[in-house]
Amino acid sequence: MRLPVFALLAALLLAIPLAADTVVEEIVARVNSDIITRSEFQRSRDQLLNELKQKFGSEADARFAENEKNVLRDLIDQDLLVQKGKDMGITGDTEVIKKLDEIRKQMHLESIEEVEKAAQEQGVSFEDFKQNLRNQIVTQEVIGREVGSKMQITQDEMKAYYDEHAKELERPEQVRMSEIMVSTQPKEGEKEKKEPTPEELAAAEQKAHGLLDSIHKGTSFEEVAKKSSEGPTAAQGGDLGYFKRGMLAKELEDLTFGMKPGDVSDVIRTRQGFVILKITEHTAAGIPPMKELEPQIQDAIYMRKLQPALRAYLTKLREDAFIDIKSGYTDTAASPNESKPIYTTVAKPEVKKKRHKKLGIF
Repeated sequence: MRLPVFALLAALLLAIPLAADTVVEEIVARVNSDIITRSEFQRSRDQLLNELKQKFGSEADARFAENEKNVLRDLIDQDLLVQKGKDMGITGDTEVIKKLDEIRKQMHLESIEEVEKAAQEQGVSFEDFKQNLRNQIVTQEVIGREVGSKMQITQDEMKAYYDEHAKELERPEQVRMSEIMVSTQPKEGEKEKKEPTPEELAAAEQKAHGLLDSIHKGTSFEEVAKKSSEGPTAAQGGDLGYFKRGMLAKELEDLTFGMKPGDVSDVIRTRQGFVILKITEHTAAGIPPMKELEPQIQDAIYMRKLQPALRAYLTKLREDAFIDIKSGYTDTAASPNESKPIYTTVAKPEVKKKRHKKLGIF
């Protein structure tokens, strides 16, 4: 479930760099000592429309009409949460470094400097990108500490959810299995061959039986898969994921659905080579016992309770803050108990703003 405050935080958003060192900006809102500019507001609005187009296609315009009014609300939400994070001493510095390193690995780059270079080549300000990432991390940490950690989920609530959503929780019969593959296909770089020779088949089968023998002698299936499997799942210990009835060839379905968790098959000849299969889970059709689904149910209840709890927390932050909105713009989450701002400079139409004084969030 997607929470309103996350509407503009869900992805790693790439800020649009300003065109010059000093620009003239119209202030839309002041949130304590911070400002929200018209360009930030417009970028957020455009991003929301792009996200909705990607997700809903032809329905995007109608959904945008429903959600457009909350763009300023979400920007104020984020400002309040980031400011609260600063008050709590949450910097997000360590997490930013970790996240950037994850991005580096995903991009198969050698250093963070190469990530920065790649961002610059795409016309993205790396400093703005890091600030967006830091704001996201700080925001999530504040929500976790101030809201999520204070919510309680009782057994009665879980039982009620389980009974209410029984039909949705029903699962088909399925197996989760892992494989060890000894391939008879040409290796990368080799010339393509139509069929392996009898000698190659015999050698591959002998190797597969040797691997199966080592499993029978006590070596773990996952260890053998990681070290010796020639299939694409080797690095994951051979994990192939889940298969429902009807997804496999009948002969293979009859075999695997007749096995119990922990069972290991004999060596099986396939078009790709010789495989050994292990059943790691076998789920019967029907509704699983509630105990088995407790983590899933807790997550669902948590997300359902988080939205109103978060909105109540943000309302309290608004009441303790000085927020000034320019005429013509609306904060749809404004509280009637908000303090009146002690300044009225928002009425001025323009303000000179140095680049990076307040980084573009979206």
